[in-house]
Amino acid sequence: MLRLTVLYDNEAYPSFTGSWGFSALLETGREILLFDTGWDGTLLLKHMEKIGISPACISKLVLSHQHWDHIGGLPEILHANPGLTVYVPSSFSEKLKREIKKRADLVEVKEALEISNGIWSTGELGDKIKEQSLVLGTENGSYVLTGCAHPGIDAIMDAALYYGDIKGIIGGLHDSDRFERLKEMELIAAGHCTTHKEKIKDAFPSKYMETRAGMRFELQ
Repeated sequence: MLRLTVLYDNEAYPSFTGSWGFSALLETGREILLFDTGWDGTLLLKHMEKIGISPACISKLVLSHQHWDHIGGLPEILHANPGLTVYVPSSFSEKLKREIKKRADLVEVKEALEISNGIWSTGELGDKIKEQSLVLGTENGSYVLTGCAHPGIDAIMDAALYYGDIKGIIGGLHDSDRFERLKEMELIAAGHCTTHKEKIKDAFPSKYMETRAGMRFELQ
């Protein structure tokens, strides 16, 4: 079983604070990974403390794309956990990559690769805005974790299907009005930067939910 906790999102449960951006924590039972860092690193660390996770426990950080609402908390995370392994799309600016290398082990992602046991990067996708998503494998199928999904649902699903059937998608679905691929999902958890929330909800009411900071998924 894989546990996913939304640490940072526009909306939040009462004991958390909503803020523009996204971050999620992955607990595999073997290691802890962080996906994106939201906008405000201080708030991100506060939310981590609230769920009882020290940033020092994180072994790997995956950044989906180089927009500040997904990388804003990076300085605070690297200060709290120097030596962390950080996976970024190879299209990240050279300046930012140099800064990351000062405090972390940097892995530039171009093609699909395994990040952890049963967790894969789709590789760098997209044309104008390049982005990587994660495929989260479980015994009964896989889930896709997105930052904003700028490359489009079709491109992300095509890459993710290499690792088997997809049961659900969690994260941002930016500007996507192509919902055909969502028909295959058992779970559609739309987060920060999803443009057509009401349309998706109307099309898939039994599968749809909106993510918020403090939300936890037990994926199996």
